[in-house]
Parts: sequence; structure tokens; C-alpha cells
Amino acid sequence: MAAFGWFVASPASAQYVPSVHPAPNVTDKENLLYLDLSTGGRVTILLRPDVAPLMVDRIKTLTRKHFYDGLLFHRVIEGFMAQTGDPKGNGTGGSDMPNVKAEFNYLPHVRGAVSAARPGAQPGATPEEVAAADNGANSQFFIVFEPTLKLDNKYTVFGRVIDGMQYVDAIARGEPPINPSRILHAWIAADNPPAYVAAPVTTTAPTADLGPEVVLPGAAPAKPTASALKPATAPVKPTPPAAKPRSRR
Repeated sequence: MAAFGWFVASPASAQYVPSVHPAPNVTDKENLLYLDLSTGGRVTILLRPDVAPLMVDRIKTLTRKHFYDGLLFHRVIEGFMAQTGDPKGNGTGGSDMPNVKAEFNYLPHVRGAVSAARPGAQPGATPEEVAAADNGANSQFFIVFEPTLKLDNKYTVFGRVIDGMQYVDAIARGEPPINPSRILHAWIAADNPPAYVAAPVTTTAPTADLGPEVVLPGAAPAKPTASALKPATAPVKPTPPAAKPRSRR
């Protein structure tokens, strides 16, 4: 599952999926996805099972298995989108569950839209290859930074960010990023998750000074290593004394 082929102008083989159910309310906790990001806060996504029930069910299942916890945003393009959901961290991986059938719908790829990533069919692909690419979504998804309407009806939009978009904006850019941002935890609101907890800051603890080595009675003292023979700090060189002025006769 390589990076999704948004640039490929191939015809969509899957049919348009109209909504046959009312959209969920923003207070419907069963359809609120929380992403706790390493960028500093919690992102709330309203899921849309009314137009993408298969993909929403997949996201809920994987979230409740803690599949997304710790995964990187492996492909992040300024002005376009941030992609995640790959346990390999390089865009080629997915879950061990079958791929999800395309559910292309009327929801546009506007800022904050959350859409299923999938492989892109190459130019000149056969109808079978196009269909396989269209139905190739699995676990990866992307969040849109800026409107990209040329993706409409080519990728399955299954939700939209309704809170915390500033934490999405702060995701590190790159393909891949040098220091990638990650999902610390993913939750379904109905499961009563704990409050957001920031990622711990890793610091190097100072080496404790334990004093001279203790040798037990009857034990031979350990031989000093080469590094132990070296001074801990560079020796201080004495400053040469100033030359005495000569007396004039």
C-alpha cells in the first residue's frame, strides 16, 4: 500500500454512495474519534457511518485494538495532507484485516476532511487493476490541510476534524519527516478514555557519583580501565608568569 495515487487521473470504478441515514450528531460519542498527538493535544474527528459505514467500522475496530497507538505520520505534505495508519511507517503497510471496499461519497476533501488512503492505479491500468486500487483501503488515512477537491469521488471521506485542528497543523512535514510526529493514542469517545497526556520528555540523567569502588574482603580489586586512567576534565595549564621589566641604568 504505497502512498495513495492522488495525482493519477484514472476513472473511478466504484459507484457514488449516497447517504441513506442521517449524519451523526457531534454529541454522538460512538462516532467521535479522538487522536492524541505528540504535537501537543487531542484531535476530535466526527465519523460518518451514514456515508462510509465500512471504513468507519474498520477505524473503530482498529482503534479499539489500539492498532493506531504510537504510529507515525509518515507522509506529510505542506498545503496538502498528513498521512498515517501504517505500522511499517513507510506507506507500504496495513492491518491484517481484508481491504475495505470503496465508499466514494459526496463529502468533499476540504480542510479537516479525513479520508481513507489507498494505492493509486498506474496510467494505462486495466479495469481490474483500477478496481483493485479503488478497493485497496485498509488502515491508512490522511487529514487534509487545504481543500483538494480533485480527490473527490476518488477517495473515501469518512470523517472530519471538529476540534484540535491546530495539532494537525503542527505535524512535522516531510516524505518522510526527519522527526516524525505520531499518534500517542487513538480512542472512541464512547469508551470513556482518559484525558490527554503529553508524551514524556526524554532526558539524559546525570551519572551519579558513587565515590571510590568498594572492594569486599577477599576480593581482588578490579583493574582500572584505560578510560578510568584518563582525567575527567582537561588539566588546567598554568599561566606563564609575566616577564620582569629590565631596570634602566
